[in-house]
Amino acid sequence: MPITIESSILSPILLQWTCLTKPNKFLSSAISIPPKTSCISCKVVGSKLSPNVVGGSVEKDKKGKKKKGGKIEHHLWQRKDSAQSGQKALTLVRTICELPNEKEAVYGALDKWSAWETEFPLIAVAKALKILRKRGQWVRVIQLAKWMLSKGQGATMGTYDTLLLAFDMEQRVDEAESLWNMIIHAHMRSVSKRLFSRMISVYDHHNLPDKIVEVFADMEELRVKPDEDTVRKVASAFRILGQEEKRKLVIKRYGLKWKYIHFNGERVKVRTHASED
Repeated sequence: MPITIESSILSPILLQWTCLTKPNKFLSSAISIPPKTSCISCKVVGSKLSPNVVGGSVEKDKKGKKKKGGKIEHHLWQRKDSAQSGQKALTLVRTICELPNEKEAVYGALDKWSAWETEFPLIAVAKALKILRKRGQWVRVIQLAKWMLSKGQGATMGTYDTLLLAFDMEQRVDEAESLWNMIIHAHMRSVSKRLFSRMISVYDHHNLPDKIVEVFADMEELRVKPDEDTVRKVASAFRILGQEEKRKLVIKRYGLKWKYIHFNGERVKVRTHASED
């Protein structure tokens, strides 16, 4: 009785090779292949016998575990659990609000609060700044932000914006100007439009048109396009200084001709003039 593929005890690799190649003398004397048997059936039989052949391959990693889709997922960063940062921020806010308005007392308490931390609690401090800003406690915002910057932490555009706003609300224009000069010299090419607009607003609130023009000159030199509100303030500063030609030039170059407003539940396009108060 001839040996068929289904009843053969030969290895699946040999069976697969037999179907995919032409029969030779050695195999023809040992195995007879029925004419109706196809290569697909051979592969199915081979996959049942050995999972390593084509059609039944299962990739495994070095530890012997199966991999989904044959791909290894690499996680470069492990996300830290920031759930406790909210409680730390609330504790920090309560601690700093109970202190007297003295630099030594505030800085001493903040150093004591962060003494047992393995890393600087930057997330907690940022959340505490956000809470104090919402509450309008600008003196505490200034104290906390200055302490954080003195530790070499949190020197971002967001921190600078919050600190400039706090200086503006506390009528501390000189400190705002000192901070602004430091930002321009240290981060000249990375100063954002938002920070330029913040400083122009500080000078606008305190009626300093000449300072507005100076900041706007730096803004143009760095090719930062101002928004409509900034254009209006700069044009008003040129009007106060009696420089009408420069005011018209600013409006012509940066003024927006159209804007969209909502009227009766619809979005309507209307003309606008940045020079209007």
